[in-house]
Amino acid sequence: MIRIATEADVPEMLAIYAPYIENTTITFEYTVPTEAEFLARFRGLTEQFPWLVWEQKGKILGYAYGSAPFQRDAYRWCAEDSVYLLPEAQGRGIGTRLCLALEKVLFYQGYRRIYALITAENDKSIAFHKKLGYTLRGELPGAGYKFGRNIGVVWMDKCASFVDYPSNFPTPWPAIMHCKQSFSDILDILSLF
Repeated sequence: MIRIATEADVPEMLAIYAPYIENTTITFEYTVPTEAEFLARFRGLTEQFPWLVWEQKGKILGYAYGSAPFQRDAYRWCAEDSVYLLPEAQGRGIGTRLCLALEKVLFYQGYRRIYALITAENDKSIAFHKKLGYTLRGELPGAGYKFGRNIGVVWMDKCASFVDYPSNFPTPWPAIMHCKQSFSDILDILSLF
């Protein structure tokens, strides 16, 4: 049910994401990206980070991807998770399995800490991340402005179980995909979900 996303999935993933932009404060984007813009985003992120989809009977019900929460080199061992589902996929454990698979892949790549940046009024996502073992680290009141309201952002994180000091930056996603053993390991991880 979980597989690695491809460029062919972009239209379906954008269709999942668009209502979050247009109707919610879950994302602070104002304008739905064009398919070309979303494809460029997909290509840019997957140069370093994994992007996974949950597919059932040929239909994508949700997706999850990693990204960089910060830009300086000293932060290169930090990642951010994002998970989006169709309304009919919510409450079925799909988001949990996508997020857990994403975490395992990110930790496999060498990331040490995964952040969740959540709009403060998104109680479901805050509870979801708490359930997955994320720790609340703080809130930035009024950090965003959407639909005529100031909205805070909650910061949560989850740390890798290994505590060694990194000797290398996390392995880029394409290198994982092109290494036979690493790719096999990732497929094993995904098969657990």
